[in-house]
Amino acid sequence: MTMEIVLDGDVYFGDVKGMIPHGKGKYTWSNGTVYEGCWEEGKMTGDGRITWSSGASYEGDFSGGYLDGFGKLKNPDGSIYIGSWRVNKKHGLGRKQYSNSDIYDGSWKEGVHEGNGKYAWCNGNMYIGNWKGGSMCGRGVMKWLNGDLFDGHWFNGYRQGSGVYRFSDGSYYFGMWTKGLKDGQGMFYPAGSRSQSSRRLGKKKVLISPNSSFRSERFKDTKRSIGRSLSDKISVNGIFRDSGRISSKRVSLEEDWSTVDSAYDNTDILSDEGESEVDEISVVCEREYIQGVLIKEMTKNHAGSSNKREQRKFHMKGRKKKSSADIFEGHKSYYLMLNLQLGIRYTVGKITPVPLREVRHSDFGERARLRMYFSKKGSQLTPPHSSVDFYWKDYCPMVFRNLREMFKLDAADYMMSICGDDGLRELSSPGKSGSLFYLSHDDKFVIKTLRTSELKVLLKMLPSYYNHVQAHDNTLITKFYGLHEITLRGGKKVQFVVMGNMFYTELRIHRRYDLKGSCQGRSTNKDAIEEGTTLKDLDLAYDFHMDKSLRDALFKQIYLDCKFLESQKVIDYSLLLGLHFRAPEHLKAHLVPPDAFHRPQKTPGDDSSTSHMDLSIPPKGLLLVTHEPSSVNTAPGPHSRGSAMRAYSVGDKEVDLLLPGTGRLRVQLGVNMPAQANHKVSQDISGSSEAELFEVYDVVIYLGIIDILQEYNMRKKIEHAYKSVRHDPMSISVADPKFYSKRFFSFLEKVFPADI
Repeated sequence: MTMEIVLDGDVYFGDVKGMIPHGKGKYTWSNGTVYEGCWEEGKMTGDGRITWSSGASYEGDFSGGYLDGFGKLKNPDGSIYIGSWRVNKKHGLGRKQYSNSDIYDGSWKEGVHEGNGKYAWCNGNMYIGNWKGGSMCGRGVMKWLNGDLFDGHWFNGYRQGSGVYRFSDGSYYFGMWTKGLKDGQGMFYPAGSRSQSSRRLGKKKVLISPNSSFRSERFKDTKRSIGRSLSDKISVNGIFRDSGRISSKRVSLEEDWSTVDSAYDNTDILSDEGESEVDEISVVCEREYIQGVLIKEMTKNHAGSSNKREQRKFHMKGRKKKSSADIFEGHKSYYLMLNLQLGIRYTVGKITPVPLREVRHSDFGERARLRMYFSKKGSQLTPPHSSVDFYWKDYCPMVFRNLREMFKLDAADYMMSICGDDGLRELSSPGKSGSLFYLSHDDKFVIKTLRTSELKVLLKMLPSYYNHVQAHDNTLITKFYGLHEITLRGGKKVQFVVMGNMFYTELRIHRRYDLKGSCQGRSTNKDAIEEGTTLKDLDLAYDFHMDKSLRDALFKQIYLDCKFLESQKVIDYSLLLGLHFRAPEHLKAHLVPPDAFHRPQKTPGDDSSTSHMDLSIPPKGLLLVTHEPSSVNTAPGPHSRGSAMRAYSVGDKEVDLLLPGTGRLRVQLGVNMPAQANHKVSQDISGSSEAELFEVYDVVIYLGIIDILQEYNMRKKIEHAYKSVRHDPMSISVADPKFYSKRFFSFLEKVFPADI
C-alpha cells in the first residue's frame, strides 16, 4: 500500500504498514534532510540514500535506522569514505580520502583506525602497519618523501621501543625510542661502511647494496596480511538507489601496491635463521641518547659477522617478550610458573568473598595458612591443568589480603596481572642469591623465589611489618602482597613472595643502582654493563638535588624505615634507585649532527660554546605545578599510596610533575620525584673515546628499600669477623644492624645533599 503521510512538517511518500513506513519510500524532514530507500516497520533498513541539510550524503546499507553494512559517505568538505559501517560508525575494512587528499586504507573500529592499515599523506609520506585508537600503535613502517624509512615499534603515534631508522644516504641506526625521540643505547652504521655482499636466508639469496637497511621478515608477513585482507574486500556487492531505480554496483577498493613495494626497494631482510656473509670491516658508532640528545658516542671497527649480532640484539630489544610458556616449555621453571598461577587464582578467589576485617594474632605465623592439593586430573575444588601434581600452601592469607586492600589493589586486577593468559616472564637474577624472578605481563608485580631462611624471617617480622605499613602510607620498604609455597611430588619445596615493581612507570628507566652504603666489592665490571644492568655504589657518578620539602619528606621516611629494619635486626638491605633522564630544552641545540663521525671527536673543553654554556640556567625539562586531581591519574600504582607530596618551591602545596611532551604525573614519595643530577666524575672506558656534552641533567627518580629479609644471625656475625680481618670493617657490607642503618643513612645524605 502506497500513501503520503505528513507529520509535524515531515513528509513521507511510499509503502506503509498501517500508518508507518514499510517497504520502499521517500522521507523528507522539515530541516531538509531526505532519505530514499527501504524501510522496515518505521526504520530505515536495507539499501538507500540519505542527504543531510549540511550537504553530506550517504549511499549504502542501513539497519534499524543506522548506517550499518557497506556504503559510501560524502562530506561537504570533500572527504569521501567507502567501506564498512556499524551503528553509524566506520567499522571493518574501508578507505577514506580526506579533504586535504590524505588517504587511509585499512581496518576501522568504532570510527577510528584500528588494526592493519596504510596511511598516505598528501605530502608523500606513508605509513603501513598496526593502528590502535586512531594512532599508529604496534609494528609498522614509515617512509618519508626524502627517502628516510623507519621500521619498528610505535605507540600512540610516536616511535616507541626498538626500531631501525634508515637515512636516505644509506646510513642506518638501530636503537630505542621514547615518545618519538631516540632514548637509550643504539648502534649507528654510516653510509658506505660495508661493501656489497650476499646474505643467505634459508633457500633465499638477497643482494645487499650500500644503500640498504635491515628489515624483519616478520613485517613482510604484516604487509602481505594487509594485502590479503583488502583483496578479500576489493569488490563488494552493494545495492544502491540510482535515479529512482534499484541497481547493483561493485565498489572497488583496489590499490596500486607498487607504491607500497617501493618502500622496500634496496631493503634486505633480517632473519634469525639466516646466515650473513660479510667480507669487509664496518665502522660502527655506539651511541647513547637521552630524550633525543646525544650524550655519548664511541666509534669502533667491527667485523661484519659481529655487526649482524649487534643489529639483531638491538632489533630484538623492544619486542614483546615471549611468555614463559613459550620459552621454558618442559622445564621446571615453566611448571613452577603454571603452579604459581593456579595457586594464586585459587587463593585470591577463596579469600576475596570473606568479609574484610581487622587482622588478629591468629592470622600471623607459620600455622596461619591455606593448603590444597592440585591434581593434574582436577578435583571438586581444583581444575584440571597441564602442569605436574603439586601441593599449594598460602601463608597468612588474611594479612596479605588486607595489605592488598591498603594499597587499593583490586582482587580481579591482581589475578589478571599474574594469572592472565599472557603468563609471566622469567628474569635473570640480578644478585648472587640464585633466586628465580618472574615479572607479570603488565610489569606491575615481581615474584621472587625465597630461601627457607628468608621465608622464616618474613613470617617473623610480618606483624611488625604490617603495623609499620599501616602507620606510614609512604613507606619506601618493599611492598609484599603474597607469600606462597609449592611442594612437588618428589618433596622439593619452592617458596615465593609477590612484590610491587618499583619501576612500574610509563617513563623509561635509563639507569638503575643498588646502593648499600658500603664500598668493598661494590662496583660493576665495565665490560658487563648493558642498558638494563643494575649498577652499584662505586658506579654512581651523580649526586641529586631536589626541592627542600621533597628532600625533607624523603629523609624523614628513610629514617623511619631504617629504624624499623634496625629493630628487626635486618641487614644487607639496599636502596634501589631508578633514573629517568630528561634533556633540558637549552641543551637540545647541542645535539650532535648525523655526520659527526666524519669529523675528529672533541672533548667538551675543545668546544667554546659548550664549555662556556651557562649550566646555571633553570632546567626546563621538568616543572612542578600545583596538584590538580582532575589532570592526573590519582589512583596509586602497586608501589605507592597516600596523597601527593608538597613542594617548598610552590608555597608548600601538593604538586604534580609536568613533563613537556609527555604528560602530568602525581609526585609521591619514591615515585615521579624530580631532581637535578650533577655529574661528579668523568669516567673513561679503556680503548675507546667517550664524549660527554654536559654535566647537569634533569631526572625523574624512582626509589625504594629492597632485600629486607637478611637477619643478622650467627652466620653473618662470623662472616663479619672473617671479613674484618682482611678488609676495613667500615667498608664491608656485613655489619651490626645499628651500624648498618647509620652508615646507610649517612651515605644517602651524601647522594642527596641538602642545598644550602
